[in-house]
Amino acid sequence: MGLSDNAKLATKLLALAAGMLVFAIFVMPPLYNAFCEITGLNGKTGGRYEAVPAAVDSDRTVTVQFVASNNENMPWHFKPGRVSIKVHPGEETNAVFLAYNPTDRDMVGQAIPSLVPFKAAEYFHKTECFCFNQQTLKAGESAELPLRFIVDPDLPRSVNTITLSYTLFDVTERVSAHFDNNNADPQREG
Repeated sequence: MGLSDNAKLATKLLALAAGMLVFAIFVMPPLYNAFCEITGLNGKTGGRYEAVPAAVDSDRTVTVQFVASNNENMPWHFKPGRVSIKVHPGEETNAVFLAYNPTDRDMVGQAIPSLVPFKAAEYFHKTECFCFNQQTLKAGESAELPLRFIVDPDLPRSVNTITLSYTLFDVTERVSAHFDNNNADPQREG
C-alpha cells in the first residue's frame, strides 16, 4: 500500500465514522421512538392524557411502584415520595417525586419515564407530570414534583403491579446553549 492508498483508506474510514455518528444522533432516536410507540416496547409512556369520566373498578386493586434514578452526570438527589401506591383502575391518583439540587449552581433537569410491564404502558395515563416539562432548581433548592395518573380499567387482569421509573438527566448546558442561540444579538453578528 502506498501513501495515497493509506490516505484513501483513512478518508473512507473517517467518512464511515462520520456517517455512523450522524445515523446514531439524528436517525436512530426518531426511529426508536416510533418503534416503541407502535409496539409498546420499552414501556415508554405517552404524553399528557385528558381525563374523561370513567367508572372506577373498586373491586380491583393495582399496585403502582415508583423508581427514580439519575443519569450518571446528574448530581441531584431524586426519589419518589412513596415507593408504591395501591389504586383502583379508573380513579385519578396523585403522587409526588422529590428533587434536591445539592450543587452551588442553578441547574435544569429533564425526567424520562419508562414503565413495566411493557404491555401496561397503553393503560397508564398521566394527566399531569413533571416529566412534561424541564425542571429548574436553583443551587441548594428542593422541590416536590407532581404526578397525577389514571390506570385504565381496561388494563388486562393479569397485570397486578405496574412499575413507573424515571431517569433524571442534566440538560442545563443544552438549555443554556438553546437560549443563547435563540437570543443572539443580530447587530453583534457579522
